[in-house]
Amino acid sequence: MNKITIIGTGSVGSTVAYTLTVMGLASEIVLIDVNNEKAVGEAMDIRQGTPFCSSVSIYAGSYQDAVGSNIVILTSGVARKPGQSRLDLAQTNVDITKKIIPEIVRYAPEAIYLIVSNPVDILTYTFVKHSGLPENQIIGSGTILDTSRLRARLSEYYAINQQNVHAYVMGEHGDSSFVPWSIANISNIPILGGSASLILSGNNSGVQWPEIDYKEVENYVKKSGGRVIERKGATYYAVSVSVCHICRCILGGINTTMTVSTMLHGEYGIDDVCLSLLNIIDDRGATGKMLLPLNDDEIKALHHSADTLKNLIKQMEI
Repeated sequence: MNKITIIGTGSVGSTVAYTLTVMGLASEIVLIDVNNEKAVGEAMDIRQGTPFCSSVSIYAGSYQDAVGSNIVILTSGVARKPGQSRLDLAQTNVDITKKIIPEIVRYAPEAIYLIVSNPVDILTYTFVKHSGLPENQIIGSGTILDTSRLRARLSEYYAINQQNVHAYVMGEHGDSSFVPWSIANISNIPILGGSASLILSGNNSGVQWPEIDYKEVENYVKKSGGRVIERKGATYYAVSVSVCHICRCILGGINTTMTVSTMLHGEYGIDDVCLSLLNIIDDRGATGKMLLPLNDDEIKALHHSADTLKNLIKQMEI
């Protein structure tokens, strides 16, 4: 029996609820929103399709209904508008999150909290500072979506299954994120240094993949969210699948690595800020970090990302 509570039933929250239902990850899903009628409508719409899915009870509720939740997902806040950066949302969504924290933690102190609202690193930091919960219970979705976008783009470059692409986006979920290319690979074959080392054999003997444009790929990853918003007004499918992947790994209880946002305590010489490194996730939440062998330029990029977030935090009322 897995119970998941979702706070916020906008495009992301409602799509997460739908995806959880289709994937059969929860036996009970609670939807909470300041607009209760919206939550009721979303729950009703999803519930009427459940005869064709795994058995699940999904309904609109209040904070009290979150009692016993395994996971609480926060998607509440003001949505990002076309042309607006994630960081522009900061203070408004920090204030909303600060109001929610005591209400939800009171009823679900044992839950793993998954922060999805933007700016996710700032809101994860806010949750750590105000909730009083052990830090392992607080996870920001971080750059898991960026990492998914990166792998999707690289799979297009090399015409290879996305599951054979091993590469990460680290740092802030935003413009200061970066790709540590020194560890990126296709089935253990390094990408860095050009595609000369990536040569097909067999029926495709002698065929080489095109030279990769690292800057173009990173720009694609950073600008994808904005480009989707310009075209359709919001992003919610890819982020929902990413969030549900995190939930599946938490509920599965088997150590799984992923780039999510957690508090740093001296890793790579950085502390007192939340950003994405490669974390180990299980049914206790974020239980550790895998420190990748980054080169000097990559460590510099990580520090730049941390400084970007810290400078914003200094300007805000956390």
